[in-house]
Amino acid sequence: MANNYKLYGYRWVVLAVFMFINLTIQMLWITYAPITGPAAKYYGVSDLQIGFLAMSFMIAFIPLSIPVSWVIDTYGFRLAVSIGAILMGVFGLLRGFAGANYSLVLWSTIGIAAAQPFLLNAWTKVPANWFAVEERATAVGLVTLANLVGTALGMVLTPILTETMSIPSVQLIYGSIAAVSAVLFVVLARETPPTPPCPPGGEVRALMLDGLKHALTVKSFWLYLFVSFIGLGVFNGITTWVENIIRPRGFTPTDAGMLGALMLAGGVLGAVVIPPFSDKQRKRQPYILFGMILAIPGLIGIAFATSAWLLFLSAFAMGFFLISTSPIGMQYAAEVTQPTPEGTSNGLIQLFGQASVVFVYIMEALKTSDGSFTPALLLAIGLLIVSALLVTQMKDQHK
Repeated sequence: MANNYKLYGYRWVVLAVFMFINLTIQMLWITYAPITGPAAKYYGVSDLQIGFLAMSFMIAFIPLSIPVSWVIDTYGFRLAVSIGAILMGVFGLLRGFAGANYSLVLWSTIGIAAAQPFLLNAWTKVPANWFAVEERATAVGLVTLANLVGTALGMVLTPILTETMSIPSVQLIYGSIAAVSAVLFVVLARETPPTPPCPPGGEVRALMLDGLKHALTVKSFWLYLFVSFIGLGVFNGITTWVENIIRPRGFTPTDAGMLGALMLAGGVLGAVVIPPFSDKQRKRQPYILFGMILAIPGLIGIAFATSAWLLFLSAFAMGFFLISTSPIGMQYAAEVTQPTPEGTSNGLIQLFGQASVVFVYIMEALKTSDGSFTPALLLAIGLLIVSALLVTQMKDQHK
């Protein structure tokens, strides 16, 4: 039986092109956040309308997530992700050609947003098809890393590039990168290796609808859905409104880009360093709990720091602990919901996470008359405490 399964070196090629398209769609998502004020002036619209460009990704995700999960589980990730990659490339280029027309920018952004579920909902499917069980949280961690690097690049490069070129020119550069990443994925990705990466039975999954019904009977999975809703809500809220949050304290768009980049750099480091320990011990819940609790001091710093060094240190710390829980949580969900297909459990997590757009909007609504986001950040701190309490009720799957 030992010869019936094997790990292939080509799995790293498949993972690399998958990581690249996840990186580029995050650049396209976050590109307006660090330049909210300047972009609002350029297009002649409000800060909220610029914020809506990022929020549209979360809004589009909600109706598309379950159908896209069905496509991934029925037809495979290669076809599904290729559809998303092509949509992203086409609409990414169109946004660059939209010029100063906000309506065209919005419609192009909605097109890019429609592509996102095809990429995000395959996060656990790709490792399941190509990687051994003990490598999968690490592989999901690397995809998370690519997402974070893409967001960080969008945060840092956009304010710098817009100092020397127009906003549409910057968008065209990003759209061109997206088109290249789409071509690479379509050409190089393969659905499965010649033989399975794990012993017989390790890759067997239920049909999607049966799996969906089963997943929703698992208490620990429900708890993690709420945790991911809170965690991604806090992360997306800070990322979307980063410039607005620190503007009243006298910080600049470049500072906003740096804050976002350091939060994501912390997340990249956390997503690389922590999941391998979880894989080695085959324990998920303690690491998720550890991350949620230790993210809270960082969020307090983002809310109240008035010096640049404390603000940036807080952002790094919050990113390191909060974001590292994501790949571990994805793998946790895939394990506790077996035999639910990976695309289904992953899709439900992403769906709950993207539904946190409600929190992004609430943050803007709670803004005080002088533009302060302090009430919204206090709410975020309270929600992270609630999420840590929920994690204490989750149980690891024991084999």
